[in-house]
Amino acid sequence: MELKIKDQLISLYESHFKEEVTFFEQLPGSGSYREYARIKSASHQVIGAYNNDIKENQAFLEFSAHFRNKNIPVPHIYAVSGDQKTYLQEDLGNTTLFDFLTRTRETEGFSGKIVEEYKKVLRQLPRIQLVAGKDVDYSVCYPREAFDKQSMMWDLNYFKYYFLKLAKISFDEQALEDDFQSFSDYLLAVDNNAFLYRDFQSRNIMLKDEQVYFIDYQGGRKGALQYDLASLLYDAKANIPEAEREELLEFYLDELSQYKHTDREKFKSLFGGYVLIRIMQAMGAYGFRGFYEKKEHFLKSIPFALKNLETLLAKNTIQVPLPELFKVLKAVTQSPFLKSISPVNDRLTVRISSFSYKKGIPKDPSGNGGGFVFDCRAIHNPGKYEEFKHLTGKDSQVQQFLEEKSTMADFLAPVISLVSHSVEVYSLRGFSHLCVSFGCTGGQHRSVYAAEKLAEYLKNNYPVEVVLQHIEQDNK
Repeated sequence: MELKIKDQLISLYESHFKEEVTFFEQLPGSGSYREYARIKSASHQVIGAYNNDIKENQAFLEFSAHFRNKNIPVPHIYAVSGDQKTYLQEDLGNTTLFDFLTRTRETEGFSGKIVEEYKKVLRQLPRIQLVAGKDVDYSVCYPREAFDKQSMMWDLNYFKYYFLKLAKISFDEQALEDDFQSFSDYLLAVDNNAFLYRDFQSRNIMLKDEQVYFIDYQGGRKGALQYDLASLLYDAKANIPEAEREELLEFYLDELSQYKHTDREKFKSLFGGYVLIRIMQAMGAYGFRGFYEKKEHFLKSIPFALKNLETLLAKNTIQVPLPELFKVLKAVTQSPFLKSISPVNDRLTVRISSFSYKKGIPKDPSGNGGGFVFDCRAIHNPGKYEEFKHLTGKDSQVQQFLEEKSTMADFLAPVISLVSHSVEVYSLRGFSHLCVSFGCTGGQHRSVYAAEKLAEYLKNNYPVEVVLQHIEQDNK
């Protein structure tokens, strides 16, 4: 983050809250060009955002105000700069639905606990689409007011030029264009008057205090009900099992029936088409960011998308002939080049442990040896204070202490840089395991916090399997 942007965020914060900033942490980047930071002072804590695209900001700010007025759980907006490039929003924590899914799946598989969180989301989705969508100001939508034929053709051509071309999939240009025209006409033969969130997926849903909250809806516009449901249930890396997908689809239709009479079979028939266009749009993004911009972690999503595409093609419900499109899609699923990028079950596993030096440095169970061991004992120890003795580095009080009254942030910055370098090189070279351990005196506060933060960073930035273990806490 440029110093100028940091200064603008701090200035906006101190002007609004009338308190001096005591903590500023840039947050990991995502798929967008927006920049985020966590900012704290004595009495407040927010997420600061910077985005040079003013029209996109205007859409986000307008939708946020409208959704809150309709009791949709979205972040509160505290302040906006005069040029509308920076704003302060409510801090909803660090746990996305994807984070929760990943952690839970490591120990329980795709359990009922995960399904229940998805159902919380699906109870809100019809409210976003129909209750909030009923009188939203669509004039602020950016770049289009509706997911109309032109929007669909943009997505389909995005897939054609940034995925098919760059992935070396051959096709008949005119025949594919004809199928795109037929496909978009087919999709538009449905009610398109709901609010379409556009990027309704597990990384844009936050979990806090057992509630779900929604973020990153600035691309919203008018469209069909099926699209956002397709985005959620066929979110590539979430990799929802087919049986649970079917259960959640039926649950959504039950919820939807409280707001609108729906022909379930017709809805499900058209749903397959919206799943397909969503998968194609996502693959276009993977191609652009991966093949063109050379961002490796976007390519790592491709195997999951191929798996979803294979599932969809096996039970095709699209009731219009699309011969060239389906020929091309079959070629995509069978491409040796695409399959070689990153097999789903051949990803780097990073084992992150916290431990007590009193008990000794843990061994690498993979048998590879090596890895990193970081000594946290030079950091101010919250364990010396009575109020923290029975807490751990996972508790908010300890986290606040380490963030505000210790050098933990300065310690972690080079740690993350070192480990990230190894993760990138190991992934490219096809290595299977990397071990990272954090030690402190008792393995309770500093090492636990550091391990949690590194795990969170890697999960958000790299397509790796993260196994997190707190040795002292897990053995109690």
